[in-house]
Amino acid sequence: MKKIIVFFLVLFLIITTSIIKNSTKDIDDEIYLIRENLLLLEKRYKNSKLEYDYLSSSEKLLEYQKIHFENLLKKKVLKEIKTINIIDKEIFINNLTMTVTNE
Repeated sequence: MKKIIVFFLVLFLIITTSIIKNSTKDIDDEIYLIRENLLLLEKRYKNSKLEYDYLSSSEKLLEYQKIHFENLLKKKVLKEIKTINIIDKEIFINNLTMTVTNE
């Protein structure tokens, strides 16, 4: 009788250990995926924040110009800016066109 009880106890422990191990492996996989996604989102956030902080206003750009470029940059009127399109090995130079979208 004792042998049967010990046998079932060991069997029960083996089964529960297996179930617990599989569930923790699944949880570890989920944690890994969430961390990877979080890292990707943090990179996007940092890039967006950097872009917003440094390019949010023309006054800031002018300030950075004075600090870093010492008058190497010049103001341009939007009408002076051209775009270059290359289609089938032909170069087309056009005026810059801007579209406004209301969301």
